[in-house]
Amino acid sequence: MNFASIRVITGDVERLVAFYERVTGSAAVWSTPDFAEVHFASATLAIGSTRTVGLFGAGSAEAGANRSVILEFIVPDVDACFAELGPWLEEVVTPPTTMPWGNRAVLFRDPDGNLVNLFTPVSEEAVVKFATVAR
Repeated sequence: MNFASIRVITGDVERLVAFYERVTGSAAVWSTPDFAEVHFASATLAIGSTRTVGLFGAGSAEAGANRSVILEFIVPDVDACFAELGPWLEEVVTPPTTMPWGNRAVLFRDPDGNLVNLFTPVSEEAVVKFATVAR
């Protein structure tokens, strides 16, 4: 089994896609006005409209209600990314901080309130752990 994607349901697909395109520097591929994907070497971030929820079961997902999942992206230099994105971000939860597990990370919210973490491995152990992850 391979992890393929995570899907975020939103009431404003265009806004959320534009946000992730800016954060990641990657262009989305649109399938319909209600569904787009941002592809990475390791997985895909899918963004779907609340209008698609009924296809999975009425009430099965609720936009803007996530309080437990963090979307994480490894970057070459978290401080440089934050310098570029920081003034544009609406809510920074944690400014660039070196975590006890060896990553330097910044945590912020996307326009729907979902947590986003950009991180750079900085300890020797973390660098080794993420050596094979495309950056």
